[in-house]
Amino acid sequence: MRDEVPQGPDYRVYRRSVARIGYQVAVVCAALVFLGGALAIAYVFWQSRPAKLSEPHKSEDIRIFLDPVDLTVAGLLVGTAAVICAGLAAWVIARRAVRPLNEAFHMQRRFVADASHELRTPLAVMNARAQQLAALLPRDDPRRAVADALREDTRIMTGIVDDMLETATAGADSATTAPSSYATPFAEVQHGVLDDLRLLADERGVSVRGTDLNAVLAVPAPALRRCLLALVDNAIDHSPEGGTVSVDAGLRGAMVSIRVTDEGGGITGIEPARVFDRFAHGAAPTTPHGESRTRHGIGLALVRELAGRHGGTVQVKRTGPDGTVFELVLPLAGDGFNSGEDA
Repeated sequence: MRDEVPQGPDYRVYRRSVARIGYQVAVVCAALVFLGGALAIAYVFWQSRPAKLSEPHKSEDIRIFLDPVDLTVAGLLVGTAAVICAGLAAWVIARRAVRPLNEAFHMQRRFVADASHELRTPLAVMNARAQQLAALLPRDDPRRAVADALREDTRIMTGIVDDMLETATAGADSATTAPSSYATPFAEVQHGVLDDLRLLADERGVSVRGTDLNAVLAVPAPALRRCLLALVDNAIDHSPEGGTVSVDAGLRGAMVSIRVTDEGGGITGIEPARVFDRFAHGAAPTTPHGESRTRHGIGLALVRELAGRHGGTVQVKRTGPDGTVFELVLPLAGDGFNSGEDA
């Protein structure tokens, strides 16, 4: 019985990979077959010259006469059949070779989904306890602000887990949400993200700078927050002590371009375009104390899927020894915006 291939969300990627490998092998085989055929036909034509045919031969020699035109047609037919057979064989071999990769992606998605399910219950308990703690403190108690922030962080963590679960179970071509469905102030979300990450940045000796752009985006606030959080957190990780992480935003027609810049050594160990692949990561950044923060390739992949889901894009705009620039492009919410100047 033939082994079944997991029909997960990455199945189309698996099929495209198989088809691409088969096509490339078929092209190489076609080039080799037709090159060899061309050389053989050229030799036959060369041997069919009148000068060659009129050469004296010994009586015991056996002479065979071939029609070059018939030989050319036969060669084309045989070569075409050989290329088709080679392409089919390459497709079968590539399918078997790539199948373990598809199964690995399937297992990774299932792991993320299972882990997300398992995290939901303890996060719900943490959220309930954070609410109880906030209720026990008077509103004028300075500790109340910390309890409220803890409750908000728990809610954000729950949203991240929900997004991870949706990402692990959604198809590769998931539907894009209508841009007009949301209206989120960019400045407000950016301010909250930078305030939260300054604690981490200060520990690493990195400064964080934001931008003034009073734009309203057609993206839900939790999704925008998670995109900015992942990009800025990644930039802080790769910035040296004393470096600066900058968030610059500007209008581009009906879109907003958000650029997150660090002053690290650039992306190494992986092609820049692949940093958004799920479970892919480059060389781990090293802190000034010699420690290495490992990454599991989920944060930036989540940014790409969230941006695409809401009509946006994300890419590595530039990377090198002087730093990396990530560009997140998201749609505006109608005409409800007023642009400001960089801070």
